[in-house]
Amino acid sequence: MATVSRIRPLLVGLLVAGATVGGLSGRTGPARADTDTGSTTANVQVNLAITLSDLSPSFTLTGAPGATVTTPSPVTMRVTTNSFTGYAVTVQPAAPALTGDTAGNTDTIPMTLLEVSGPAQAGAFTPLSLTTPVEVVRKTSASAADGDVINHDYRITIPAVRPDIYRETINYIATTL
Repeated sequence: MATVSRIRPLLVGLLVAGATVGGLSGRTGPARADTDTGSTTANVQVNLAITLSDLSPSFTLTGAPGATVTTPSPVTMRVTTNSFTGYAVTVQPAAPALTGDTAGNTDTIPMTLLEVSGPAQAGAFTPLSLTTPVEVVRKTSASAADGDVINHDYRITIPAVRPDIYRETINYIATTL
């Protein structure tokens, strides 16, 4: 009986420990979950873009008949493109002649008398043409991130016409190469 009395506290201790562990197993906690992984590829398609902005709205050449008048850099613009082969900017008149503002003035100034000089002309002046655009700049790389500022000169030999302001639209076209 002495052996049973020694074993009894040991058995009671084991039963209490088992009940405690068993009681803990009924508690709620984070469940162990299975996991799986996968992956995807992110694609970003970048399109070719070109923007012509900040174009001067107008310019004026002033002089008397027979005078050759040059205005340095009367037109500026900004060209922005991501084309790594570059871009070109051309200019072309919208009509064959500049016409006077004054009612009844039928005089005109041929657009071919208006000449342009830009980096593409290397200092020479080229007459504007209704049929052939004149290239004023060509660059064989992308523009700066905030665009390239471009300017160029205009010149005219004023013909014998009435005093007036003669005007016409000139179109600029920026094209990627």
